[in-house]
Amino acid sequence: MKRLERPMGRALTSKVSPRNIHQLEQMLLNTSFFGHNLTLQTNSIQSLVFKLDCDFSGLSLSSATMANVSQAWAPHAMQFPAELTKDSCVTSRPAELRLICIYFFTAHLFQDDSNSSLLNNYVLGAQLDHRPVNNLQKPINISFWHNQSLEGYTVTCVFWKEGASKHSWGAWSPEGCYTEQPSPSQVLCHCNHLTYFAVLMQLSGDPVPAELQEPLEYISLVGCSISIVASLLTMLLYAHSRKQSDSITRIHMNLHGSVLLLNVTFLLSPQMALPTVPKSVCIALAATLHYALLSCLTWMAIEGYNLYLLLGHVYNVYIHRYLLKLCMLGWGFPALLVLLLLVIKSSVYGPYVISFSNSQDNGTGFQNVSMCWVCSPVVHSVLVMGYGGLMSLFNLVVLTWALWILCRLRIREKALSPWAYRDTVMVLGLTVLLGTTWVLAFFSFSVFRLPQLFLFTIFNSLYGFFLFLWFCLHRCHSDAEAKAEMEAVSSSQMTH
Repeated sequence: MKRLERPMGRALTSKVSPRNIHQLEQMLLNTSFFGHNLTLQTNSIQSLVFKLDCDFSGLSLSSATMANVSQAWAPHAMQFPAELTKDSCVTSRPAELRLICIYFFTAHLFQDDSNSSLLNNYVLGAQLDHRPVNNLQKPINISFWHNQSLEGYTVTCVFWKEGASKHSWGAWSPEGCYTEQPSPSQVLCHCNHLTYFAVLMQLSGDPVPAELQEPLEYISLVGCSISIVASLLTMLLYAHSRKQSDSITRIHMNLHGSVLLLNVTFLLSPQMALPTVPKSVCIALAATLHYALLSCLTWMAIEGYNLYLLLGHVYNVYIHRYLLKLCMLGWGFPALLVLLLLVIKSSVYGPYVISFSNSQDNGTGFQNVSMCWVCSPVVHSVLVMGYGGLMSLFNLVVLTWALWILCRLRIREKALSPWAYRDTVMVLGLTVLLGTTWVLAFFSFSVFRLPQLFLFTIFNSLYGFFLFLWFCLHRCHSDAEAKAEMEAVSSSQMTH
Protein backbone atom coordinates (compact mmCIF):
# COMPACT_ATOMS: atom_id res chain seq x y z
CA MET A 1 0.00 0.00 0.00
CA LYS A 2 2.96 2.34 0.64
CA ARG A 3 4.00 1.94 -3.01
CA LEU A 4 0.49 3.14 -3.98
CA GLU A 5 0.55 6.08 -1.56
CA ARG A 6 3.70 7.62 -3.09
CA PRO A 7 2.29 8.31 -6.56
CA MET A 8 -0.90 9.61 -5.03
CA GLY A 9 1.07 11.97 -2.81
CA ARG A 10 3.02 13.27 -5.79
CA ALA A 11 -0.22 13.76 -7.75
CA LEU A 12 -1.58 15.95 -5.01
CA THR A 13 1.35 18.30 -5.10
CA SER A 14 1.92 18.37 -8.86
CA LYS A 15 0.03 20.27 -11.53
CA VAL A 16 -3.65 19.34 -11.70
CA SER A 17 -4.21 16.88 -14.56
CA PRO A 18 -7.01 14.42 -15.29
CA ARG A 19 -4.34 11.87 -16.18
CA ASN A 20 -3.33 11.57 -12.51
CA ILE A 21 -6.87 10.68 -11.47
CA HIS A 22 -7.43 8.34 -14.43
CA GLN A 23 -4.19 6.53 -13.60
CA LEU A 24 -5.38 6.10 -10.03
CA GLU A 25 -8.71 4.70 -11.27
CA GLN A 26 -7.00 2.21 -13.59
CA MET A 27 -4.60 1.20 -10.84
CA LEU A 28 -7.48 0.43 -8.49
CA LEU A 29 -9.52 -1.41 -11.15
CA ASN A 30 -6.54 -3.65 -12.00
CA THR A 31 -5.20 -4.20 -8.48
CA SER A 32 -5.10 -7.83 -7.34
CA PHE A 33 -6.05 -8.60 -3.74
CA PHE A 34 -7.51 -11.36 -1.61
CA GLY A 35 -10.96 -11.08 -0.11
CA HIS A 36 -13.95 -9.05 -1.25
CA ASN A 37 -12.72 -5.52 -0.55
CA LEU A 38 -9.60 -3.42 -0.23
CA THR A 39 -8.96 -0.06 1.48
CA LEU A 40 -6.05 2.24 0.63
CA GLN A 41 -5.50 5.54 2.34
CA THR A 42 -3.25 8.61 2.42
CA ASN A 43 -3.59 11.83 4.38
CA SER A 44 -6.09 13.30 1.93
CA ILE A 45 -7.34 10.41 -0.24
CA GLN A 46 -9.18 7.23 0.65
CA SER A 47 -9.73 4.51 -1.96
CA LEU A 48 -12.10 1.56 -1.59
CA VAL A 49 -12.29 -1.42 -3.96
CA PHE A 50 -15.13 -3.97 -3.93
CA LYS A 51 -15.64 -7.23 -5.82
CA LEU A 52 -19.25 -7.56 -6.98
CA ASP A 53 -21.26 -10.09 -8.99
CA CYS A 54 -24.60 -10.11 -10.80
CA ASP A 55 -26.40 -11.06 -7.57
CA PHE A 56 -25.52 -7.66 -6.10
CA SER A 57 -28.23 -6.58 -3.63
CA GLY A 58 -26.97 -3.10 -2.81
CA LEU A 59 -24.21 -1.55 -0.73
CA SER A 60 -24.11 1.08 2.01
CA LEU A 61 -20.87 2.76 2.99
CA SER A 62 -20.47 5.13 5.93
CA SER A 63 -17.42 6.78 7.42
CA ALA A 64 -18.83 5.92 10.86
CA THR A 65 -18.45 2.17 10.20
CA MET A 66 -15.24 2.26 8.15
CA ALA A 67 -11.97 1.22 9.74
CA ASN A 68 -8.94 3.53 9.79
CA VAL A 69 -10.99 6.67 9.06
CA SER A 70 -9.46 9.83 10.51
CA GLN A 71 -11.60 11.50 13.16
CA ALA A 72 -10.67 14.86 11.61
CA TRP A 73 -12.70 14.03 8.50
CA ALA A 74 -16.35 15.06 8.54
CA PRO A 75 -18.89 12.20 8.28
CA HIS A 76 -19.95 11.05 4.83
CA ALA A 77 -21.80 8.10 3.31
CA MET A 78 -22.73 6.51 -0.02
CA GLN A 79 -25.53 4.07 -0.80
CA PHE A 80 -25.63 2.06 -4.04
CA PRO A 81 -28.88 0.39 -5.27
CA ALA A 82 -29.12 -3.21 -6.50
CA GLU A 83 -29.80 -1.82 -9.99
CA LEU A 84 -26.15 -0.72 -10.21
CA THR A 85 -24.98 -3.95 -11.92
CA LYS A 86 -28.14 -4.54 -13.97
CA ASP A 87 -26.91 -3.21 -17.33
CA SER A 88 -23.55 -4.97 -16.96
CA CYS A 89 -25.30 -8.33 -16.47
CA VAL A 90 -27.94 -8.02 -19.22
CA THR A 91 -25.84 -9.23 -22.17
CA SER A 92 -23.40 -11.38 -20.17
CA ARG A 93 -22.77 -12.53 -16.64
CA PRO A 94 -19.19 -11.57 -15.80
CA ALA A 95 -17.57 -13.55 -13.04
CA GLU A 96 -16.53 -10.39 -11.26
CA LEU A 97 -17.34 -6.69 -11.35
CA ARG A 98 -15.09 -4.13 -9.72
CA LEU A 99 -16.58 -1.14 -7.88
CA ILE A 100 -14.14 1.55 -6.80
CA CYS A 101 -14.86 4.50 -4.50
CA ILE A 102 -12.36 7.34 -4.27
CA TYR A 103 -12.81 10.00 -1.62
CA PHE A 104 -10.82 13.22 -2.03
CA PHE A 105 -10.63 15.30 1.14
CA THR A 106 -9.12 18.20 -0.77
CA ALA A 107 -10.77 20.22 -3.54
CA HIS A 108 -7.77 21.60 -5.44
CA LEU A 109 -7.83 18.73 -7.96
CA PHE A 110 -11.37 19.79 -8.96
CA GLN A 111 -11.13 23.58 -9.27
CA ASP A 112 -13.48 25.07 -11.86
CA ASP A 113 -13.25 28.49 -13.54
CA SER A 114 -15.41 30.08 -10.83
CA ASN A 115 -13.28 28.68 -7.98
CA SER A 116 -16.48 27.29 -6.42
CA SER A 117 -16.70 26.60 -2.69
CA LEU A 118 -17.35 22.95 -1.78
CA LEU A 119 -18.84 21.65 1.45
CA ASN A 120 -15.94 20.40 3.62
CA ASN A 121 -13.80 20.50 0.43
CA TYR A 122 -14.94 16.89 -0.09
CA VAL A 123 -15.27 15.16 -3.47
CA LEU A 124 -16.71 11.63 -3.34
CA GLY A 125 -16.45 9.50 -6.48
CA ALA A 126 -17.36 6.01 -7.67
CA GLN A 127 -16.88 3.92 -10.80
CA LEU A 128 -18.09 0.46 -11.84
CA ASP A 129 -15.52 -1.48 -13.85
CA HIS A 130 -14.52 0.19 -17.15
CA ARG A 131 -18.07 1.14 -18.16
CA PRO A 132 -20.27 4.20 -17.55
CA VAL A 133 -23.36 3.98 -15.33
CA ASN A 134 -26.13 6.44 -16.23
CA ASN A 135 -29.90 6.96 -15.93
CA LEU A 136 -30.49 4.73 -12.91
CA GLN A 137 -34.12 4.35 -11.90
CA LYS A 138 -33.18 4.20 -8.23
CA PRO A 139 -30.60 6.89 -7.47
CA ILE A 140 -27.29 6.64 -5.70
CA ASN A 141 -27.53 8.43 -2.35
CA ILE A 142 -24.53 10.45 -1.17
CA SER A 143 -24.63 12.08 2.27
CA PHE A 144 -22.45 14.94 3.46
CA TRP A 145 -22.42 16.26 7.02
CA HIS A 146 -21.00 19.50 8.36
CA ASN A 147 -20.01 20.32 11.94
CA GLN A 148 -22.13 23.49 11.86
CA SER A 149 -25.55 24.47 10.59
CA LEU A 150 -25.77 25.29 6.87
CA GLU A 151 -28.55 27.83 7.35
CA GLY A 152 -27.85 30.94 5.30
CA TYR A 153 -26.28 28.91 2.48
CA THR A 154 -27.71 27.57 -0.75
CA VAL A 155 -26.40 24.03 -1.14
CA THR A 156 -26.48 22.26 -4.52
CA CYS A 157 -25.48 18.69 -5.30
CA VAL A 158 -23.21 18.61 -8.34
CA PHE A 159 -20.95 16.24 -10.28
CA TRP A 160 -17.67 16.85 -12.06
CA LYS A 161 -18.32 17.13 -15.81
CA GLU A 162 -15.05 16.48 -17.58
CA GLY A 163 -14.30 18.64 -20.62
CA ALA A 164 -17.02 21.20 -19.81
CA SER A 165 -14.58 24.11 -19.36
CA LYS A 166 -11.97 25.84 -21.51
CA HIS A 167 -9.58 26.75 -18.70
CA SER A 168 -9.93 23.70 -16.45
CA TRP A 169 -10.26 19.98 -17.09
CA GLY A 170 -13.91 20.07 -16.06
CA ALA A 171 -16.72 21.98 -14.36
CA TRP A 172 -19.37 21.33 -11.73
CA SER A 173 -22.86 20.56 -13.03
CA PRO A 174 -26.17 19.78 -11.22
CA GLU A 175 -27.49 17.55 -14.06
CA GLY A 176 -29.02 14.30 -12.87
CA CYS A 177 -28.79 15.19 -9.16
CA TYR A 178 -31.50 16.16 -6.68
CA THR A 179 -30.58 17.99 -3.46
CA GLU A 180 -32.22 17.28 -0.13
CA GLN A 181 -31.42 18.66 3.32
CA PRO A 182 -32.76 16.30 6.03
CA SER A 183 -31.25 18.46 8.79
CA PRO A 184 -29.50 21.85 9.03
CA SER A 185 -26.08 20.17 9.02
CA GLN A 186 -26.70 17.38 6.46
CA VAL A 187 -26.99 17.39 2.67
CA LEU A 188 -28.32 14.31 0.89
CA CYS A 189 -27.68 13.99 -2.85
CA HIS A 190 -29.75 11.68 -5.09
CA CYS A 191 -27.92 11.15 -8.39
CA ASN A 192 -28.74 8.81 -11.28
CA HIS A 193 -25.17 8.16 -12.44
CA LEU A 194 -21.66 7.36 -11.22
CA THR A 195 -18.91 9.97 -11.19
CA TYR A 196 -17.34 12.43 -8.73
CA PHE A 197 -19.81 14.26 -6.50
CA ALA A 198 -19.65 17.31 -4.24
CA VAL A 199 -21.89 19.97 -2.70
CA LEU A 200 -21.58 23.59 -3.86
CA MET A 201 -22.08 26.24 -1.18
CA GLN A 202 -23.29 29.78 -1.84
CA LEU A 203 -24.34 32.48 0.60
CA SER A 204 -28.01 33.19 0.04
CA GLY A 205 -31.12 34.70 1.52
CA ASP A 206 -34.21 32.81 2.51
CA PRO A 207 -34.97 29.99 0.03
CA VAL A 208 -38.03 30.30 -2.18
CA PRO A 209 -40.63 27.55 -1.59
CA ALA A 210 -40.84 25.06 -4.48
CA GLU A 211 -44.63 25.46 -4.71
CA LEU A 212 -44.10 29.06 -5.89
CA GLN A 213 -41.89 28.01 -8.81
CA GLU A 214 -44.75 27.18 -11.18
CA PRO A 215 -46.85 30.35 -10.58
CA LEU A 216 -43.74 32.57 -10.85
CA GLU A 217 -42.72 30.89 -14.11
CA TYR A 218 -46.28 31.19 -15.45
CA ILE A 219 -46.49 34.91 -14.57
CA SER A 220 -43.11 35.52 -16.20
CA LEU A 221 -44.07 33.64 -19.37
CA VAL A 222 -47.44 35.37 -19.77
CA GLY A 223 -46.19 38.82 -18.77
CA CYS A 224 -43.09 38.75 -21.00
CA SER A 225 -45.12 37.40 -23.95
CA ILE A 226 -47.65 40.22 -23.58
CA SER A 227 -44.83 42.76 -23.34
CA ILE A 228 -43.16 41.39 -26.48
CA VAL A 229 -46.40 41.77 -28.46
CA ALA A 230 -47.01 45.23 -26.98
CA SER A 231 -43.48 46.42 -27.81
CA LEU A 232 -43.74 45.15 -31.39
CA LEU A 233 -47.14 46.80 -31.80
CA THR A 234 -45.82 50.09 -30.40
CA MET A 235 -42.87 50.10 -32.78
CA LEU A 236 -45.17 49.33 -35.72
CA LEU A 237 -47.47 52.21 -34.78
CA TYR A 238 -44.43 54.47 -34.51
CA ALA A 239 -43.21 53.39 -37.96
CA HIS A 240 -46.68 54.07 -39.39
CA SER A 241 -46.81 57.63 -37.98
CA ARG A 242 -43.11 58.46 -38.24
CA LYS A 243 -43.82 61.83 -39.81
CA GLN A 244 -45.18 62.95 -36.42
CA SER A 245 -42.11 61.76 -34.51
CA ASP A 246 -39.69 63.90 -32.55
CA SER A 247 -36.69 63.26 -30.33
CA ILE A 248 -38.92 62.40 -27.35
CA THR A 249 -40.78 59.70 -29.29
CA ARG A 250 -37.51 58.31 -30.66
CA ILE A 251 -36.14 57.98 -27.14
CA HIS A 252 -39.30 56.08 -26.21
CA MET A 253 -38.80 53.74 -29.17
CA ASN A 254 -35.22 53.01 -28.15
CA LEU A 255 -36.50 52.09 -24.69
CA HIS A 256 -39.09 49.81 -26.31
CA GLY A 257 -36.35 48.17 -28.35
CA SER A 258 -34.27 47.42 -25.25
CA VAL A 259 -37.32 46.07 -23.41
CA LEU A 260 -38.16 43.85 -26.38
CA LEU A 261 -34.63 42.44 -26.45
CA LEU A 262 -34.71 41.90 -22.68
CA ASN A 263 -37.99 39.96 -22.76
CA VAL A 264 -36.98 37.76 -25.70
CA THR A 265 -33.59 36.81 -24.23
CA PHE A 266 -35.15 36.21 -20.81
CA LEU A 267 -37.68 33.72 -22.21
CA LEU A 268 -34.94 31.92 -24.17
CA SER A 269 -32.54 31.77 -21.22
CA PRO A 270 -33.91 28.65 -19.41
CA GLN A 271 -34.15 26.73 -22.70
CA MET A 272 -30.52 27.41 -23.62
CA ALA A 273 -29.32 26.23 -20.17
CA LEU A 274 -30.36 22.63 -20.89
CA PRO A 275 -27.59 19.98 -20.90
CA THR A 276 -28.12 19.29 -24.61
CA VAL A 277 -27.24 22.87 -25.59
CA PRO A 278 -23.52 23.73 -26.04
CA LYS A 279 -22.18 25.86 -23.20
CA SER A 280 -20.88 28.47 -25.67
CA VAL A 281 -24.48 29.14 -26.76
CA CYS A 282 -25.52 29.63 -23.13
CA ILE A 283 -22.59 32.00 -22.52
CA ALA A 284 -23.53 34.07 -25.60
CA LEU A 285 -27.19 34.26 -24.53
CA ALA A 286 -26.27 35.14 -20.94
CA ALA A 287 -24.07 37.99 -22.20
CA THR A 288 -26.90 39.19 -24.47
CA LEU A 289 -29.39 39.07 -21.59
CA HIS A 290 -27.01 41.06 -19.38
CA TYR A 291 -26.49 43.57 -22.20
CA ALA A 292 -30.26 43.92 -22.70
CA LEU A 293 -30.78 44.58 -18.99
CA LEU A 294 -27.99 47.18 -18.80
CA SER A 295 -29.27 48.86 -21.96
CA CYS A 296 -32.84 48.92 -20.64
CA LEU A 297 -31.71 50.46 -17.33
CA THR A 298 -29.61 53.03 -19.22
CA TRP A 299 -32.51 54.09 -21.46
CA MET A 300 -34.69 54.46 -18.35
CA ALA A 301 -32.09 56.87 -16.94
CA ILE A 302 -32.01 58.68 -20.31
CA GLU A 303 -35.79 59.10 -20.06
CA GLY A 304 -35.26 60.65 -16.64
CA TYR A 305 -32.59 63.01 -17.94
CA ASN A 306 -34.81 64.05 -20.86
CA LEU A 307 -37.69 64.71 -18.45
CA TYR A 308 -35.38 66.95 -16.42
CA LEU A 309 -34.50 68.96 -19.54
CA LEU A 310 -38.14 69.31 -20.59
CA LEU A 311 -39.46 70.46 -17.21
CA GLY A 312 -36.43 72.39 -16.03
CA HIS A 313 -35.48 74.28 -19.17
CA VAL A 314 -38.83 74.47 -20.99
CA TYR A 315 -37.53 73.38 -24.40
CA ASN A 316 -34.82 76.09 -24.45
CA VAL A 317 -31.88 73.69 -24.59
CA TYR A 318 -30.30 72.65 -27.87
CA ILE A 319 -27.72 69.84 -27.92
CA HIS A 320 -25.92 69.11 -31.19
CA ARG A 321 -26.61 65.52 -32.41
CA TYR A 322 -28.57 64.92 -29.22
CA LEU A 323 -30.19 61.61 -30.25
CA LEU A 324 -26.94 60.19 -31.65
CA LYS A 325 -25.15 60.87 -28.37
CA LEU A 326 -27.98 59.28 -26.42
CA CYS A 327 -27.83 56.16 -28.62
CA MET A 328 -24.08 55.90 -28.06
CA LEU A 329 -24.75 56.01 -24.32
CA GLY A 330 -27.84 53.78 -24.30
CA TRP A 331 -26.55 51.08 -26.64
CA GLY A 332 -22.79 51.59 -26.75
CA PHE A 333 -21.86 51.88 -23.07
CA PRO A 334 -23.57 48.61 -21.98
CA ALA A 335 -22.00 46.85 -24.99
CA LEU A 336 -18.56 48.06 -23.90
CA LEU A 337 -19.08 46.71 -20.36
CA VAL A 338 -20.25 43.28 -21.57
CA LEU A 339 -17.46 42.98 -24.16
CA LEU A 340 -14.87 43.80 -21.51
CA LEU A 341 -16.24 41.04 -19.29
CA LEU A 342 -16.17 38.54 -22.16
CA VAL A 343 -12.57 39.44 -23.02
CA ILE A 344 -11.32 39.42 -19.42
CA LYS A 345 -13.18 36.31 -18.21
CA SER A 346 -16.00 34.80 -20.26
CA SER A 347 -16.77 32.32 -17.47
CA VAL A 348 -18.68 35.06 -15.61
CA TYR A 349 -21.54 34.03 -17.93
CA GLY A 350 -23.08 30.58 -18.21
CA PRO A 351 -25.69 28.30 -16.58
CA TYR A 352 -26.85 29.83 -13.30
CA VAL A 353 -28.60 27.55 -10.78
CA ILE A 354 -31.65 28.81 -8.85
CA SER A 355 -32.69 26.65 -5.89
CA PHE A 356 -36.27 26.22 -4.64
CA SER A 357 -36.80 24.63 -1.21
CA ASN A 358 -39.21 21.74 -0.88
CA SER A 359 -40.36 20.98 2.68
CA GLN A 360 -40.74 17.27 3.35
CA ASP A 361 -41.42 15.05 6.34
CA ASN A 362 -37.77 14.03 6.58
CA GLY A 363 -36.27 17.48 6.04
CA THR A 364 -35.88 20.05 3.27
CA GLY A 365 -35.14 19.23 -0.35
CA PHE A 366 -34.00 21.56 -3.08
CA GLN A 367 -35.22 21.69 -6.66
CA ASN A 368 -32.75 23.36 -9.01
CA VAL A 369 -33.64 25.42 -12.09
CA SER A 370 -30.95 26.64 -14.48
CA MET A 371 -30.90 29.70 -16.72
CA CYS A 372 -28.20 31.44 -18.77
CA TRP A 373 -27.16 34.40 -16.67
CA VAL A 374 -24.32 36.06 -14.74
CA CYS A 375 -22.54 33.41 -12.63
CA SER A 376 -20.03 35.67 -10.83
CA PRO A 377 -21.32 37.10 -7.50
CA VAL A 378 -19.00 40.10 -7.85
CA VAL A 379 -20.22 40.98 -11.36
CA HIS A 380 -23.82 40.46 -10.24
CA SER A 381 -23.34 42.79 -7.26
CA VAL A 382 -21.58 45.54 -9.23
CA LEU A 383 -23.00 45.38 -12.78
CA VAL A 384 -26.54 44.20 -12.00
CA MET A 385 -27.61 45.34 -8.54
CA GLY A 386 -25.18 48.28 -8.31
CA TYR A 387 -25.83 49.55 -11.85
CA GLY A 388 -29.58 49.12 -11.47
CA GLY A 389 -29.52 50.83 -8.08
CA LEU A 390 -27.76 53.92 -9.45
CA MET A 391 -30.16 54.23 -12.39
CA SER A 392 -33.23 53.73 -10.19
CA LEU A 393 -31.98 56.26 -7.62
CA PHE A 394 -31.40 58.86 -10.35
CA ASN A 395 -34.89 58.37 -11.77
CA LEU A 396 -36.50 58.50 -8.32
CA VAL A 397 -34.80 61.86 -7.70
CA VAL A 398 -36.01 63.16 -11.09
CA LEU A 399 -39.54 61.90 -10.47
CA THR A 400 -39.67 63.49 -7.01
CA TRP A 401 -38.42 66.77 -8.48
CA ALA A 402 -41.07 66.64 -11.24
CA LEU A 403 -43.83 66.06 -8.70
CA TRP A 404 -42.55 69.01 -6.66
CA ILE A 405 -42.76 71.28 -9.74
CA LEU A 406 -46.32 70.16 -10.48
CA CYS A 407 -47.34 70.75 -6.87
CA ARG A 408 -46.00 74.29 -7.08
CA LEU A 409 -47.92 74.79 -10.33
CA ARG A 410 -51.11 73.50 -8.72
CA ILE A 411 -50.69 75.81 -5.72
CA ARG A 412 -50.07 78.78 -8.01
CA GLU A 413 -53.26 78.12 -9.99
CA LYS A 414 -55.19 77.37 -6.75
CA ALA A 415 -57.31 74.85 -8.64
CA LEU A 416 -56.99 71.70 -10.64
CA SER A 417 -57.01 73.18 -14.11
CA PRO A 418 -57.14 70.79 -17.10
CA TRP A 419 -53.45 71.45 -17.70
CA ALA A 420 -52.44 70.62 -14.13
CA TYR A 421 -54.60 67.48 -14.23
CA ARG A 422 -53.00 66.46 -17.53
CA ASP A 423 -49.55 66.88 -16.06
CA THR A 424 -50.51 64.79 -13.04
CA VAL A 425 -51.62 61.96 -15.31
CA MET A 426 -48.43 62.38 -17.33
CA VAL A 427 -46.21 62.03 -14.24
CA LEU A 428 -48.11 58.93 -13.14
CA GLY A 429 -47.36 57.50 -16.55
CA LEU A 430 -43.73 58.53 -16.25
CA THR A 431 -43.56 56.65 -12.95
CA VAL A 432 -43.80 53.53 -15.09
CA LEU A 433 -41.75 55.01 -17.93
CA LEU A 434 -38.81 55.72 -15.62
CA GLY A 435 -38.81 52.13 -14.37
CA THR A 436 -39.33 52.91 -10.70
CA THR A 437 -40.84 49.42 -10.21
CA TRP A 438 -37.31 48.00 -10.56
CA VAL A 439 -36.62 49.37 -7.08
CA LEU A 440 -38.56 46.34 -5.79
CA ALA A 441 -35.43 44.25 -6.48
CA PHE A 442 -33.87 45.74 -3.32
CA PHE A 443 -36.64 44.48 -1.02
CA SER A 444 -35.77 40.80 -1.39
CA PHE A 445 -35.27 40.07 2.30
CA SER A 446 -37.12 38.99 5.45
CA VAL A 447 -40.94 39.27 5.37
CA PHE A 448 -40.81 41.34 2.16
CA ARG A 449 -39.26 38.52 0.11
CA LEU A 450 -42.35 36.60 -1.07
CA PRO A 451 -44.56 39.67 -1.78
CA GLN A 452 -41.56 41.27 -3.50
CA LEU A 453 -41.08 38.26 -5.76
CA PHE A 454 -44.66 38.40 -7.04
CA LEU A 455 -44.84 42.20 -7.32
CA PHE A 456 -41.46 42.39 -9.06
CA THR A 457 -42.39 39.57 -11.46
CA ILE A 458 -45.82 41.03 -12.30
CA PHE A 459 -44.81 44.67 -12.78
CA ASN A 460 -41.55 44.11 -14.62
CA SER A 461 -42.71 41.26 -16.86
CA LEU A 462 -45.57 43.56 -17.97
CA TYR A 463 -43.28 46.59 -18.27
CA GLY A 464 -43.48 46.58 -22.07
CA PHE A 465 -47.29 46.49 -21.88
CA PHE A 466 -47.37 49.45 -19.49
CA LEU A 467 -45.15 51.39 -21.90
CA PHE A 468 -47.58 50.54 -24.70
CA LEU A 469 -50.51 51.94 -22.66
CA TRP A 470 -48.56 55.11 -21.95
CA PHE A 471 -47.68 55.46 -25.65
CA CYS A 472 -51.36 55.07 -26.63
CA LEU A 473 -52.46 57.61 -23.99
CA HIS A 474 -49.81 60.08 -25.11
CA ARG A 475 -50.75 59.63 -28.76
CA CYS A 476 -54.49 60.07 -28.10
CA HIS A 477 -53.76 63.22 -26.13
CA SER A 478 -51.55 64.59 -28.94
CA ASP A 479 -54.26 63.86 -31.53
CA ALA A 480 -56.89 65.55 -29.36
CA GLU A 481 -54.68 68.63 -28.96
CA ALA A 482 -54.04 68.78 -32.72
CA LYS A 483 -57.77 68.47 -33.43
CA ALA A 484 -58.64 71.19 -30.92
CA GLU A 485 -56.01 73.48 -32.45
CA MET A 486 -57.38 72.92 -35.97
CA GLU A 487 -60.92 73.65 -34.78
CA ALA A 488 -59.73 76.85 -33.15
CA VAL A 489 -58.01 77.96 -36.37
CA SER A 490 -61.13 77.14 -38.43
CA SER A 491 -63.34 79.02 -36.02
CA SER A 492 -61.03 82.06 -36.17
CA GLN A 493 -61.08 82.06 -39.98
CA MET A 494 -64.88 81.86 -40.05
CA THR A 495 -65.15 84.78 -37.61
CA HIS A 496 -62.99 86.97 -39.87
